Amino acid sequence: MGAWHGQDRNVQTKLKRHKRPIHARSSNVKRKTTTIKMPSITFSIQDLEKLIGKKLPKEKDELLSYCKAEIESISDDQITISLADTNLPYLWSVEGIARLLKGILSIETGLPAFRVEKSNYKIIVDKSITKIRPFIAGFVAKGKPIGEYLLLQLIQLQEKFCESYGRKRSKVSIGIYPSEKIQFPVHYKAVQPEAISFIPLDFTEKLNLRQILKKHPKGKQYGWIIEKFNRYPILIDEKNQVLSFPPIINSQDTGRVSVEDNALLVEITGTDEKAVSLACNIFSQALFDRGFKIYEIEVVYPEHRIRFPITENETIKIDYDYINKLLGLNLSKEEIHHLLKAMRFGVKDDKAIIPFYRQDIMHQCDLAEDIAIAYSYSKIKTADMTSYSVGRPLEIVPFVDKIRELAIGAGYQEILSHLLTNKELLYEKTNTPDLGTVEIEEYMTKTYSVVRTWLTPILLEVLSKNKHRDYPQRIFEEGIVTRRIKDKIEDRRSIALATSHAEANYTEIRQVVDFIMRNLGVNYKIVETSHPAFIPGRVASIMVKEKQIGFLGEIHPSVLEKFELNMPVAAAEVDLTKLFEVI
Repeated sequence: MGAWHGQDRNVQTKLKRHKRPIHARSSNVKRKTTTIKMPSITFSIQDLEKLIGKKLPKEKDELLSYCKAEIESISDDQITISLADTNLPYLWSVEGIARLLKGILSIETGLPAFRVEKSNYKIIVDKSITKIRPFIAGFVAKGKPIGEYLLLQLIQLQEKFCESYGRKRSKVSIGIYPSEKIQFPVHYKAVQPEAISFIPLDFTEKLNLRQILKKHPKGKQYGWIIEKFNRYPILIDEKNQVLSFPPIINSQDTGRVSVEDNALLVEITGTDEKAVSLACNIFSQALFDRGFKIYEIEVVYPEHRIRFPITENETIKIDYDYINKLLGLNLSKEEIHHLLKAMRFGVKDDKAIIPFYRQDIMHQCDLAEDIAIAYSYSKIKTADMTSYSVGRPLEIVPFVDKIRELAIGAGYQEILSHLLTNKELLYEKTNTPDLGTVEIEEYMTKTYSVVRTWLTPILLEVLSKNKHRDYPQRIFEEGIVTRRIKDKIEDRRSIALATSHAEANYTEIRQVVDFIMRNLGVNYKIVETSHPAFIPGRVASIMVKEKQIGFLGEIHPSVLEKFELNMPVAAAEVDLTKLFEVI
């Protein structure tokens, strides 16, 4: 959180900073996207070699490629690398890099060593936090004084995890404290914004929680995450000392980590239980690799208890034939076992044991990828082409691109969202019945558990995440929606537009639809209809040649309330596949 919910940044100046731009399409019809920088980390080469236990060759490019990493720069003992996979956050630290390379170099293979010490540490969760930021995990690490370099490395891992995997702290945030200043048990609850005051990190005056959001730099930067709630999260210890105001800032008194500290409390809060647990596992393994002893924390929820870190390793049966067929190789069982162990898997009874700090292994193809990395892609022979063809755009593509260009010309900004979403967003928040959802059988997180069936809820979600931005806000998205119709699954092109500001209304969104249709040369008519997501009497069907191809109107106040939107919203959605077919 900043650094430990806002740790002093002076110590960070030695690290190369990077900001990750928002993923959005440009106004160019060719759909060029802004470049997204992958996570990059900076560390000492000497430290990496010490963790591995071996002097590394001068040319390190090939070795680091096993970590999906590329060298950005080398200066004396300092190296900066960029990582090409955002699904492997355990590699966003020098400890994670060293752990994997020890396997690749056959210094230490199989599951990494890890041990959790028993303890009486507890975090007690109050039911008041349930609908705000419900999940928390943590552990205590004890060892030698951390020193400036290790403090830098912990800050770096914390920042990369919270900003990328943690979605700028909204999904996951991490706080670190000198544990000797804390009297357990720690209490995690929600309080009225004016009920508690404390001195936030790098300040000298006491502020209540609402004042922190207005006055503290971290409050201004991350306040949007929790300002919509009537109560705010707080962590206090048994002596009623404030530890932090997650996910915003630590306390100046109990939350400042110094280079002399040798006992740390690491806590993780968030809205995604799996992601919170993963962060706990990654940090605890990294500190264990540094020689720290890891002490468990029991999190006491109103209805159940969980001890963290959760160290149980999941397993997946190895399909040897599938892996060889996919890679075009003829590896024996023993060779596959050897390669998996090099990637730090355990192997027992034809099952791969997944390290507890990884959540990206879901299918045989994931195992095959790691086996290919350990085997080395350079050793896999290129297959001859068996067919040759020349591609061309689908007939609908120029038509869709013209509509996108018209929407941009009307003053709307294009967004690009995930194809996967969740039922709560699609239906519960919009008062809409199921439209024929295709569900993911083994999803990693409930947030991405179904394929989207329409786009309007996606736009409402984007608007809800940008309430702190200036108005008016006008956005659109064009893309694939998928629906199950009887025994068939259909992919269709759709476009949705939404405008939000104090005067947004039916007339405004109809004018935009009319502008697009007139420029396409399409005759259409508007017919009054009903839709559960829209205000009765302020919603209509868009008809072309007596066929409904879309709808437009003003979003119902109950829907706005569920998305916590304070401004009116008018929206339209058009089935472009159907429109293309009928004109």
